[in-house]
This record gives sequence, C-alpha cells and structure tokens, in this order.
Amino acid sequence: MSGVMGEFGLVPKERSKLPVLCAAGLGLVTLLFSWLQDSDKFSERAGMIAFCITIAAFIYSMCLFAEEWLFHSRQRYHGRINEIFKACFRKHVVLGMCAVFLMLTLGGVSFSREQWSTMALMCAVYLLLKSLGVLNLAPVEISEICEMKKMNVAHGLAWSFYIGYLKFVIPDLQNKVNQYSATRGNLSSPRLHILLPLNAKVPTKPEEEDTNVVFHENLPELVRDQAGVRKRSYKNSVYKITQDNKTFSCVLEYATPLLTLYQMSHESRAGFGERERKQQVLLFYRTLSQILEDSLECRNRYRLILLNDEHTGDPHYLSREIIQHLKQQDGEIHMDPIQELPNEVHPVLEEGPIGHFNGVQRATFPEVSMSSEPTLMFSQPNSLRSEPVETTDYFNQSNARK
Repeated sequence: MSGVMGEFGLVPKERSKLPVLCAAGLGLVTLLFSWLQDSDKFSERAGMIAFCITIAAFIYSMCLFAEEWLFHSRQRYHGRINEIFKACFRKHVVLGMCAVFLMLTLGGVSFSREQWSTMALMCAVYLLLKSLGVLNLAPVEISEICEMKKMNVAHGLAWSFYIGYLKFVIPDLQNKVNQYSATRGNLSSPRLHILLPLNAKVPTKPEEEDTNVVFHENLPELVRDQAGVRKRSYKNSVYKITQDNKTFSCVLEYATPLLTLYQMSHESRAGFGERERKQQVLLFYRTLSQILEDSLECRNRYRLILLNDEHTGDPHYLSREIIQHLKQQDGEIHMDPIQELPNEVHPVLEEGPIGHFNGVQRATFPEVSMSSEPTLMFSQPNSLRSEPVETTDYFNQSNARK
C-alpha cells in the first residue's frame, strides 16, 4: 500500500464534473434572463442560434473528414470510410444535423432572407474562431481527456512497470524474504518499498542521497524466461537504515521508470519541461497505486514512498522518510485466520446423557467422542395456539422407562 504521510497534499485527485455543472447552471440562468427580456421571440432566436452552431460544427467536421480521407485513409484507417467518419463526426453533431434536416423538411420551418444572412454570418464567425484556435480546448481540458483516456506518458510507464516487473516480483517476494530470514534474521518489514522522488531524479545508489542508508545484500534471485531471454535474473536488495543508534532493514529500490521521465525532460525533442515532469510523476504515483491496490497478488505487499524534492539542507531526509513508513507499518493491524477456541461450544451429540448437551459441561468431559456424521432433528408441526410439547429423543426415552 502507499504511504499517507504528506502524499495526499501532493498527489492530484481525479477531476470532477464541477465545470460541467457550473456551465449548465449559468446557461440556464442566461436563458431565463433572455426569456424575461423578450419572451415573444425567445423560441425563434434560440432555435436559430442552435441551428447555426450545429451547422457550423458539422461544416468543421467535414473539413476534418476531408483531411483524413485525402491524406490518411490508408495509413491510419486502412481505407475504411466508416472509421474515418467515426473519428471526425461526434455523435451529438450528427444527431443535431438530423434534427435540423427534419425541421427543414417535415417541420415546415422557414426563415426570412435577413435571418438566413444572420445565420450565415454566425457560421462564418464560428468557423473563423475555430480555425484561429479561439474555441480550442483549454490545457486543463486536454489534460482531463488524457487522464480519462489513459493517454499520458505516466499511464504507460506505470502499466509497463507493473506488467513487466512488479506483477511477478512482488508475489514471489514473500518466499525470498522467508529464505533470507531463515539464515540472516527478520527484516523490519517484508514488503517491497518503492521510492518515487518528485523530481524524478533517480540516483544509482541510495547512499548517494543519504549516508544512513547502506546496502546490505541481495535477496535470492528470481529467474524466469522473459521476452525471449532465457533465465533472466531479477534481484531485490536489502538495505540497512540507521537513526539514533537504531537499525532498520527492508527491501528497497527506486521506481526505475522515473529515470525515463527525468531524461525526457532534458531532451528538447520530447517537449517535456520540468513542470510537466512533476505532474507526470504525481500521475505515475497515483496510477501505480491504483494498479497495485486492485491487484490481489500485490495488495499489502508493497509500499510506495513519495519523496518531496523541496527539502533542503537535510542530508538524512531519505532515511527519515523510510523509517517513518516502517514505524507506521508496525502500528497496522493484520487480520489473522480465525482459530477454534479450546472452550468453544461443540455440536449437540446424537446420544448420551443430557449433561453432555450443555456447552460448559461438555468442556469438562473431553473423553466423550463426537458423532462423525451430523444428524438433522425435526419436530412435528404444531398449531400456533397449542402448548409446546417436548419431542426430543431423550425426553421420549425417559417417559418410556417410566
């Protein structure tokens, strides 16, 4: 699981529908204001504006269709016109044009020459604003679409890190830790601790960041055939962390995909600045946390440690953060399998003295064996008004003796 010390103040949450709700509310208020100003021509003017916007959006979609059909039909769509149509025309634009067509043909709607001129002018203004980029999506809208469609660099790196490494390393880690503990001693935590620096700067050795973090030794290797490589070896390292003359030990490593983000931010061709890099690191953290938490094989076997790069003048920041996470894990409650208590009440025996039916007395006579096969005992149906009648075997046998 991921840590909770300060991460929630850094990791961005998923965006809500607040902008849509606000826009819808303001639109309704504006419509009400317009209706109050001129209720007689409100319907006519509103219909004409919706008519113009729909036609302008359809014309712009036609321009997109022309580009894709003339220059990209074979390379991107394998010559399939229906795929090009789906890529260029949104559903609400098509539905709007169908409504406009029905209005003009079956609805008997007609416009004057002045109205047609006004609508043509509105369409022209819309197309010009669209071509100049005035009506393009805002950066936050693009970011929301990329997050929703899982199109960010961080999404790909997080899934690659999980499928190509963590998915089979973390489930096998418990066996490696047990082998290590049998000969070297217990670790402070059996989980895999993954460090994620916010600045994406991944050092070769943790000792370069903090002298209190020292490499101890590697766990037993995991060997498997992977991507055409026979007997590929995967290693996990154990580190000793010291603080106030106390020593802790755990399996520790950096998230290697962050090194890719760091190197991309230093390549001008990638178009990846420092601000974008930080956002991608946070998104990587959030995505990887969700992936691992949804994985039954990895849940509760890992620890994500997000390292804030704003610390200055603290040479032991890394060891302090790791130990803080280790101490936090000591306070976590782990649910153990339910075990049978020694004085637990056992099922009722088929035969025997009545004293053996009571749970307390049953515990004082452990020599009485239990029936190996349970027997269902039914009573005869009685009227709701009748008095209760004892029908147990023991009661009937007692009356027979009498």
